[in-house]
Amino acid sequence: AAYVVLYVVIPILVLGWKPWLVGFAVMHFVLGLTIAIVFQLAHVVEHAEFSVAGVEPVKIENEWAIHQIKTTADFAAGSKLVTWCLGGLNFQIEHHLFPRISHIHYPAISKIVKETCEQFKLRYNYFPTMGAAVYSHFKIMDQLGKNSGN
Repeated sequence: AAYVVLYVVIPILVLGWKPWLVGFAVMHFVLGLTIAIVFQLAHVVEHAEFSVAGVEPVKIENEWAIHQIKTTADFAAGSKLVTWCLGGLNFQIEHHLFPRISHIHYPAISKIVKETCEQFKLRYNYFPTMGAAVYSHFKIMDQLGKNSGN
């Protein structure tokens, strides 16, 4: 109800239907694009593993925490701007492992997680910049496209 009042009723009363509709559409387009980019860079990149769907019975071989580490990636951890704009979702591994801890702690936690991964010989999927993650995403998409006919 609060969403409808704040994002539909009041803006329509103040701005009118047409400006509201344009603003509402732009807001949802930008938010949707942002979320899509974050999820692609966190999950559809090189070295991130994919569970096989459609195989009966579906069974994940690793325990929960290892599965989270193997199927996600962090990117641009050194960029305060990216971290602020994405609300810490560029620390995707930490987000999956500690969903109830505030994102402001993810940079410190990431150091501990990385050390623990090294200790247990687990790959810590990380891209130093957003550009590197985008490049890796397009590289894996190209590989997936080439393998789709097999």
